[in-house]
Amino acid sequence: MSIFKTDIWRVGVVQAGFSDICATGSLDPFTIRWLPNPGRYRFLADPFGIWRDDRLHVFVEHYDYRTRKGEIHLLILNRALEIIQQGKVLSEPWHLSYPFIFEADGETWMLPEACRSGRLTLYRARRFPWEWETVPEFRFPHAAIDASPIFAEGVWWMFYAPSSPHADRMAALRLARANTLFGTWEDVSTQPLRRGLGSSRMGGTPRIVDGRLTLPMQDCTETYGGAIRLLTTETSPNESMRFQESFRITAPHGAYPFTAGLHTLSAAGDVTLIDAKRILRNVPARAGIDLRHHIEKWWKQRSAR
Repeated sequence: MSIFKTDIWRVGVVQAGFSDICATGSLDPFTIRWLPNPGRYRFLADPFGIWRDDRLHVFVEHYDYRTRKGEIHLLILNRALEIIQQGKVLSEPWHLSYPFIFEADGETWMLPEACRSGRLTLYRARRFPWEWETVPEFRFPHAAIDASPIFAEGVWWMFYAPSSPHADRMAALRLARANTLFGTWEDVSTQPLRRGLGSSRMGGTPRIVDGRLTLPMQDCTETYGGAIRLLTTETSPNESMRFQESFRITAPHGAYPFTAGLHTLSAAGDVTLIDAKRILRNVPARAGIDLRHHIEKWWKQRSAR
């Protein structure tokens, strides 16, 4: 009998700042408000947030195993971290995830992962937070995985994983730079900054903590998104920068049964957003979902001939 493994993620709001978690190296001491998932074989992951009008706007990947496609959804929380509104904000023909949200030049921007489209696309909030438009002026040379920008010392930097070769998606960290957000973006070197499954794929917001650049990285040595490994460096971003590995942050014990992984640590003011994973095994219904997906895919390909 086939063994089906289904990853289900869950988003949490940690009532502690990013720097506090980096100093502690654990999530266990902090209170976490877990957000509900949307239903069977669907989940929320990759949370990024921004405060506006005393409301926390949490942008997430909304994934449905029945369609095999992610969309970007929004949950708006009040100061008590209660959900007061939610819905879809962005959908494309291809899979979307990792909705990196940031503010710059008086605008609000979103940089979701969309490597199946063959490019990295920047979106501008036309009417925050529900309406978004693509920015055609933005030019990035690659289809990037989990692209995470930071503006430091008058320059834009982009940490990302390449979309090819496939093995590098979890095992290679690259860095690009540009004088303006739109570009021209150029890689700082021909080789990745780091290689290896332990700490080479971005997992949240780059931040300066106590004068040190800190990067939350995914530890995929045992499972995809098994934990967050913090990398720190005292230098500004450059082609020869050297990182020190700091804490390995795992899912908190109180998240059980969502303790099989943790692959996002993103700053949002005085709170921090995370996601935690559980793995469902031997689920017969999953076989039916996969079978229907393959039949629909075959039928579309046949009809297009």
